[in-house]
Amino acid sequence: VKSQISITESGPGAVKPTETLELTCKVTGASLTDSSKIWAIHWVRRTGQKQLEWLGRIKYDETKNYAPSLQGRLTLSRDTNKGEVYFKLTGVKPEESGTYYVAKETQHKIITKNMYIKFI
Repeated sequence: VKSQISITESGPGAVKPTETLELTCKVTGASLTDSSKIWAIHWVRRTGQKQLEWLGRIKYDETKNYAPSLQGRLTLSRDTNKGEVYFKLTGVKPEESGTYYVAKETQHKIITKNMYIKFI
């Protein structure tokens, strides 16, 4: 029987401009360090009428990559014991209001849809 991997995002319903947006992604069914199951966790957002915008990722080995536009404001981290990945964006701007998504990437570069979304 194949174990099912699920991801759930949680965070505040709203934050004010200049504040910090903190989101948590809970992963169950696989370890964050198991590259055969989870290559990376990605964060994406859709603001206004814009297309999806990739924000960053944290890989199984804790390597982090960020969108150039968010360098210095976005921090990704994780707690492998809890199976949680953390998203922290400082100094949020009104135009960054929208829907924030989390997705997992497998070793074969297949990205699955988010399980849950939150608005700021």
